Amino acid sequence: MCGIVGYIGTKKASPILINGLLRLEYRGYDSAGISTIEKNEISIMKNKGRVKNLYNLPGIDDLEGTIGIAHTRWATHGKPSKENSHPHMDNSKTFSVVHNGIIENYNELREFLQNKGYTFYSQTDTEVIPNLIHYYYTNDSKNDSLKLLRAVKNACTDLKGSFALEIICRESPDNMIVVRKDSPLVIGKGDGENYISSDIPAILSFTREFYLLNDLEFVVLSRNDAKFYDKNLNPIDKKVQTIEWNAASAEKDGFDDYMLKEIYEQPSAIRETIGAKLNEGSKCEFEELNFSKEYLKGLNKIYLIACGTAMHAGLAGKVMIEHLCKIPTEVDIASEFRYRNPLIDDKTLCIFISQSGETADTIAALKLSKANGAKTLAISNVIGSSITREADYSIYTHAGPEIAVASTKAYTSQVMLLAILAIYFAETLELSLNEVTDLKKDILELPKKIDETLKCSDKIKSFANKIYQEKDVFFLGRGIDETVAREASLKLKEISYIHSDSYPAGELKHGPIALIENGITVISIMTDPKLVEKTVSNIQEVITRGAKTLVVTNQDVDDNMFDYVIHIPKTNTFISPILSILPLQLLSYYVSKEKGLDVDKPRNLAKSVTVE
Repeated sequence: MCGIVGYIGTKKASPILINGLLRLEYRGYDSAGISTIEKNEISIMKNKGRVKNLYNLPGIDDLEGTIGIAHTRWATHGKPSKENSHPHMDNSKTFSVVHNGIIENYNELREFLQNKGYTFYSQTDTEVIPNLIHYYYTNDSKNDSLKLLRAVKNACTDLKGSFALEIICRESPDNMIVVRKDSPLVIGKGDGENYISSDIPAILSFTREFYLLNDLEFVVLSRNDAKFYDKNLNPIDKKVQTIEWNAASAEKDGFDDYMLKEIYEQPSAIRETIGAKLNEGSKCEFEELNFSKEYLKGLNKIYLIACGTAMHAGLAGKVMIEHLCKIPTEVDIASEFRYRNPLIDDKTLCIFISQSGETADTIAALKLSKANGAKTLAISNVIGSSITREADYSIYTHAGPEIAVASTKAYTSQVMLLAILAIYFAETLELSLNEVTDLKKDILELPKKIDETLKCSDKIKSFANKIYQEKDVFFLGRGIDETVAREASLKLKEISYIHSDSYPAGELKHGPIALIENGITVISIMTDPKLVEKTVSNIQEVITRGAKTLVVTNQDVDDNMFDYVIHIPKTNTFISPILSILPLQLLSYYVSKEKGLDVDKPRNLAKSVTVE
C-alpha cells in the first residue's frame, strides 16, 4: 500500500525523496508527491500517476530544502487525482503531512473542523490530520519547545484507525515529527542526517542502522538527533539496530525485472532459511523457541493464519504438521478469522505468516488470539516488523528483500521454514522420527534441485507463448499438490490478468467440469506417488473434453498422454511444493511478458497490505 519516505540533513532533500519513492514503487500506488521546506515556506509537488512524473513538474529542479517528506498513494478515500494525492496541508499552510493507513472516524473529525471554520479541498481521510494539528497548535497557550509535539500527540489521540505519519512545520524548519500506529515506519540513522521510510529497502543504500518504532511512539527528528517519546510524551530510550540486508539485493542486478531475479534467487533464499537450524545428525534447533514436549502434547489445535500467498504456504504447512506431529491444524484466512469467533484458548498455538510483517488483517488476528490466551508465533521475512513485535515468539525466513509485488522466493522460504518447524515439533514430541530423518536429508539437497528445476525456463517460455491470449486457465492437484495449484493460479491472476481457478482434481467432476471445453488449458501438478494414478484419471476427464494439458511432475508418467510435460527432480512429497511451483512462477512471468504488462507492479495490487 502507500509508501512513505522522509529526509532531514544537509543535502538537497528532493532527489533523496524521489529516489526513495522509486524504490517503493513495488508497494503499489496511483499518485506521488513530495513536500520540502523552502526558505521557511512549505513547497508541495505532487501529481497523479508514476513517480517519474514528478521530474516534469515546473520548479522541482529549483528545490533547495534539506528537510522533506514524500509519499506514494494507493487510493482508499477518493479517486486517484492530484487533489487527493499526498502530501496534504492545513488551511494556513503551516503543516504538511503524509499518511499511510486509514482514519476510520475522519467524517466526524471533518465535520468538527468544518464547524471551526476549516475548509477541505480533497476527498481523503488524510486531510483532517494537518488541520487537526493546526487546531491544537493554535489553541495551545503554552509556547514552549514541546508545543508542536503536543499538537501532534493531541491530534493522534483523536484519530481512530491506522496511521504512519511524517509531519513538517514551516515554523519549525529544523525538525520533523514522525509517529506510527498499526502501519510500518522506520528511521535510518546517518551521519548528520536521518532517513525515514515505510520500508527498509527504500533507504538501505544510505544506512544500515535503524530505529524500529512501536505503536504511538513519537519522534522529534533533527539533523543530528532523534528524540523519542511515549504516548504520554515521556522521554524514552531507543536503541539502534543494524540490518544485515545487502543493499545490492534490492537492485535488479542485470535481470529485466525484479520478479525474474527473485525467482532465480530461490536456491540462495532456501539455503539462508535453512541456515544452521537443521543438520542430518542432530536435532533441529530454534534458539527463539522454548516449546516443551508437555506444551506441544497439551495443544488441542494449531492455527496457521495468513493472507494470499502466505496462506497457501500455510496450507502446505498444515499437511506437514498434521502428518509428522499428529496435532490438528487449521489454516485460516486472516481477514475472516477474527470475525467468526474462532475457538481459541491457552491450549491453542496460533502461527501467523506474513512476508512483510505488516499485513493489517494478520496483525488484527494476532491481537485477537493473544487476547484469548493463545500462544502466538510470527513467521516473517522482516526483522523488527510489527507482527514480530506483537507475537510471543518470532522466527524468520531469510529470503532478503522481495521487491516484486507477486511473491516468489518469500513463498518458497515460508514453506521451507514451516517444514523445519514441523520437524522441530516432531522431534520435540519424539514422533515420526524415521520420516523426519529422510525429510532432513531431502531438505539439505533442495537448493541444488531448485537450480536444476529452473533450467526448464525455455520450455516454459515456449508454452507461455501458446497460451498468453487465453481468457481462462484451470489448475488441478491432489493432496499437497492442490496447495500448489492454488498458488500457481493466484500468480497467473496477479500478473497476467488471466482468469484462472484451481480445484482439487477429484472435485472437478462435481461441478467445475462444466466449464471445460475444446481448447481450454488445464495445468496439473503431480508429485505424490500415492495420488498419481487418481490424478491421471482426472486429467483424462478433461482431455476427452478437448482441453490441452500441461503437467508438472516428478513421477514416472507416460508423456505421450499429455500435450506438455515439465519434469522436476524427485524429492520428499512434503517439500515438493518448493520445486513444483517454480515452473509455474516462470509461466506466470512469461505470460505477463508476452502480454506486455508490468510484471513487478501489477494493477490494483500492493506488496504490503497495511489496511483491512
